[in-house]
Formats: sequence, structure tokens, C-alpha cells
Amino acid sequence: MEIESIKPLLAVATSLLGAAVIVVTRKSPNIREGCSLGAAILKFLIVATMIPPVLAGKTLHMTLFSFLPEVSIALRVDALGLLFATTASFLWIVTTLYSIGYMRSLNEHAQTRYYLCFAITMSATMAVAFSANLLTLYIFYELITFFTYPLVTHKETDEVFAAGNKYIFYLLMSAKFFLLAIILTYAFAGTLDFRPNGLFASKVNPTILTLIYFLFLVGISKAAIMPFHAWLPAAMVAPAPVSALLHAVAVVNTGVFCVLRVIFHIFGVELMKVLNLGAMTALIASFTIIIASIYAFTRDDLKERLAYSTISQLSYIVLGGALLTSSGMAGGIMHIANHAFSKITLFFCAGSIYVASHKTHISQLDGIGKQMPWTMAAFSIGALSIIGIPPLAGSVTKTYLASGSTVAYGLPIRYVLWASLLLNAGYFLPIVYKAFFKAPKQEGALQIQEPSYFIVIPLFVCAAISVILGIYPKLLLDMIGQVIR
Repeated sequence: MEIESIKPLLAVATSLLGAAVIVVTRKSPNIREGCSLGAAILKFLIVATMIPPVLAGKTLHMTLFSFLPEVSIALRVDALGLLFATTASFLWIVTTLYSIGYMRSLNEHAQTRYYLCFAITMSATMAVAFSANLLTLYIFYELITFFTYPLVTHKETDEVFAAGNKYIFYLLMSAKFFLLAIILTYAFAGTLDFRPNGLFASKVNPTILTLIYFLFLVGISKAAIMPFHAWLPAAMVAPAPVSALLHAVAVVNTGVFCVLRVIFHIFGVELMKVLNLGAMTALIASFTIIIASIYAFTRDDLKERLAYSTISQLSYIVLGGALLTSSGMAGGIMHIANHAFSKITLFFCAGSIYVASHKTHISQLDGIGKQMPWTMAAFSIGALSIIGIPPLAGSVTKTYLASGSTVAYGLPIRYVLWASLLLNAGYFLPIVYKAFFKAPKQEGALQIQEPSYFIVIPLFVCAAISVILGIYPKLLLDMIGQVIR
């Protein structure tokens, strides 16, 4: 049942209004940052009011304008979009708090630009989450690219600009394939609106449909599927809150969310099975999971190791969708939230370590757990969740994926999941061991201490939620039930 509602537009517009106020109050940092935090809280509250009707099986819809048959700029709130939006809007609150502590502790320049681009990025992210069709999704998908570029290149050094150029080159070039896939979809389906069972009629040539599908996979490079992933490690030149934004709040979650939209609401589960696209996608995702984890082993830079971990974890979401079984799809969708909270914890911890000690490499972290116990305790929780240790959030994901993979393809995908678990443990547990069980290498290291509460509290809140989602995943599962019913 569809309900006309202005709430999706309000959720998108709130941070745009916040962006305008941020510019107006740029000479008063306390007011500027208060407005940013206020907009984040208001956005989350608006999104939260949409949970009850969606859990009741309803969707909220608003058409902004139409200009071709079956082509419009429109917003529609369903369970999949709402799960993504709820996760992102809540994490904007904690990231804003964290940003205040981080940016002030390091006396960063261009803070107004930072908060402005962050707010606009969040508006675009909400619009992607609530897009009713491919055209609306594509427009705001591209806006995310443009408004995260100033965030990635925030430090404005030659090295940073080189990495930023790589970031925007990859995303803009791949987006051309995304646009081509959208044009072909309209040509063969006659509509761009998302539909539960897909858009294509059975008479469309299977070869053409397969081509369109892979154009989508290549075009949605924000999902960081190998080999279209190189932009993500390059973007680690950004400040820690921006890395958190890229990996948990907006960019990469937008990518995998779009892939799930294509699987569920452009092609549909039955057509995916008929064309054997699920198996091919599962193979690509499995390759990415394993190879990215192996790359993570070789990285001593903490944020770079986390970046390759993200590439691997994103493909869990893609893999879940590609399994095309109820439990597999549930695991994939659930991992949007589970990975977001666990990984943002890890990036927040990396930023906390940098603010307190200016250390960026794992080889420098001996004994730091004794000096920064709150930060490294949160890091340990986030890492154990990513590994999949009960009762943390990641364990629920992996349980559902393992069950779904057995139903879909038997043991081969299970072997991938087991290998990935071992690899995750292999590149995370040594960090925890070094932090808590080795003595500091440098004299004077005991002077290191926890940074501002604005930094420590957000990272511990996210770690705590990783525990809560593992113990009590019911709300997520109820929402997921509306997607895969």
C-alpha cells in the first residue's frame, strides 16, 4: 500500500537547510557545528518516524515532477531504503560529534567547507536511499561523488590531490557505464521505476539482459568490486571522519545498496535465477572477499588495512544478494548496518590514535592499548565483529550467509566464508595483540592519552551498537522481512 507523504522530501531537505545555515554561521564555529549536529538529529528523527508504517507493509511516496512516460524524479520509502537511511542518518549524528573533536584537536583548516560538503553529501545519500526509480538514484549517486571530492582532498597537498584525482576519475568514468545501463533498461523495459519482481518482460533477449546487468556492476564502482576498487584505498588520504563517511555512512554503502536495488528491483530474483546471474555475481563477490583480505595482510598503514577490509566486507553484501535465498539475502541486507557500525568504529579509533599520537602504522602500535584503553577496547569490539565472533553484529551476518550459501550452492561458498573468517582474524588480531600485550617501543610513549570526549564517546557508542545488533537483531530482521517477503 502506497501513501503520499512529504516525509521523504523532508529527510532529504533537512541537511540542505543545515548546509545553508552552516554557511551563514561560518564565523561562529560553535553555532556552525551546533547547526550541523541539529540537522543530523532532526534528519534521524524524520527517518525514524517512517519506520512504523514501513514495518506495517506500507510505502511512502512523493513525485517531484515527471517529464517522459514512466520517467520522473520521485522519492519512495520502502524497507530496503529505510534500513539504509536509518543507518546513515544515525551515523551522521555520531560522525558530526566525532568531527567536532577531531577537527578542533588538529586545528584543521576549511572547517566550514568540510561541514558544508558533509551536509550536502548526506542529503544526496538520503535521496539515493529513497529514490523511486533509476533516474532519481543516478542523479544523487553522482552528486555524492562531486561533494565528497573536496572532503577526500581536504588536506590539499600534491599527494592528496593526486589521490583525489584518482578517486573522482574512477567514479566518474565508471558512472558512464551506469548511465548506459539505465538507458538500455528504459529502452527494453519501458520504465525506470523500481518494482519488487523486476522490470523486464520475459521476451527480452537473455544476452541483452546479461549485458545490461554487467554494465550495472561495472558502473556502480562505489561498491568497490574488484577490479574496480582502486579508488577506495587511494581515498584514505582523507581525514579520519571522512574515511568513516566513505566506508560506513555514505559512499560505499551507497554502492552496495545500488547493487541490491538492481538485483531485487530491476532484475528480480526469478530472472536472476533464470539467467544464472546470481552464480556469476557470487563468484565475483567471493573473489573480491578473498583477494581483498589477502591485500589487507600486506598493509602496515592502519587506514589502508581497514580500506582493504572494507572492500572485502562490501562483497559480503553483494554475495548475500546474489545467493537469492531468503537467509542469504537477509544476511547481505543486514550487513549494510552491521558492517557500517563495526567499520566506523575502527576508523574512528584510527583517527583517535592519530590525534593522540600521530601514529598511522600498525608497527607503531605496541602497547598503545595501555595508554588508550577506551579507544583500543572499542577497536577490539569492532574488529571482533568484522571477524564474526558471537555475540557481535558480524556473527549474525555470517550465520545467515552461511545458511543461505548452503541452500544455494552447497559447500563452495561456505569455504569462502570460512577462509575469509580466518583471514579477517589474521589481519585484525595481531593489532589487538600488539596494542595490549606488547610494551611500547618509544621512550615517552606513556605520555599518550585518550583525546577529547567528542572523539572517544562516538567511537564507543558505535562499538556498543555493534554488540546490541548482535544480541538483538530483531528490528533489522523485521525490516528485512519486508524486503524479501
